[in-house]
Amino acid sequence: MTAAERPAEMLAGHSYRGFVLRAGLSVAIILFLLWRYDARSIFRILGRENPGYFVATVALFIAGHVIAAYRWQLLAAIVGIHGSFMEFVAIYFIGFFTNLFVPGLIAGDAARVVYLGRRHGRMGGALASIAANRAYGLLGLFWFAAAMVYVFNGGGLATSVTRPILWIGWSSLGLHIASPWLATLIPATPRPMRRAIELIAPYLSHPIKIIPPLVLSIALQASRSVSQWLLALGLGLHVAARPFLLVVPIASVFASLPVSLAGLGVREAVYLVLFEMVGVDRKDAVALGLLYFAVTMLAGLTGALAFVTTRQGPAPAPN
Repeated sequence: MTAAERPAEMLAGHSYRGFVLRAGLSVAIILFLLWRYDARSIFRILGRENPGYFVATVALFIAGHVIAAYRWQLLAAIVGIHGSFMEFVAIYFIGFFTNLFVPGLIAGDAARVVYLGRRHGRMGGALASIAANRAYGLLGLFWFAAAMVYVFNGGGLATSVTRPILWIGWSSLGLHIASPWLATLIPATPRPMRRAIELIAPYLSHPIKIIPPLVLSIALQASRSVSQWLLALGLGLHVAARPFLLVVPIASVFASLPVSLAGLGVREAVYLVLFEMVGVDRKDAVALGLLYFAVTMLAGLTGALAFVTTRQGPAPAPN
């Protein structure tokens, strides 16, 4: 093995070990919840799901990823990468599909960087656009969660849950407003760090241009809440949409932490605690989390078509 190959081998090893640890934690949490709340009862609840509602949820989830692809297209244009909407949709779904089968926290994002960077000859810009897409997606999640807590005055959730969400929302808003000032500090950073930060400087320097992507991020989070409300209706639960507008984004904040496999286990545990606060049975909450994981897996398979039809080489020249 050459000296150049050793770091890649070590990185791959860490990626697989991290994947095994996250998958192990997810499985352990799910097995504990099934044991603690009677697996047969939970499976009976899952069997009640109306297929029509389930299919509608999958369709809404896929539509959400189309929104995310359009957000990525807008963010890529800020760093000078201009492609068609369908190109960004195809590559975005390739990343979605890759996450199902390739171990690692950022496997899908890495695939998107490779496809977009090679097609446009801009690997650095592609990496910056993906980092921005991830960052502003989380920013929209934080703001939506905080806004729902504020609008519904906590909605019956404990202050130990709502207070940190409000703090994260206000803090992230302050950082976004201060981003032009933060961009002026880039020349003062150490050289290795500066070269990386300079990739995202266009986003920090132009917060107004980020408003449309942020609006799309908030719309995406709203669709995620509605999709899980549809799953609950499919289970025959007579619940209003408001608890889902509160609980789902908060649970998504925890599920976004890189400690489990696609949020599996963490989401169900958070659902169990938070949904009980708003009157949903614990077993129903666990079933909802498992159903949503199934939705994400099925939706991810839709990226197979894009995976086999989209090439990595330079984008074809316009006619």
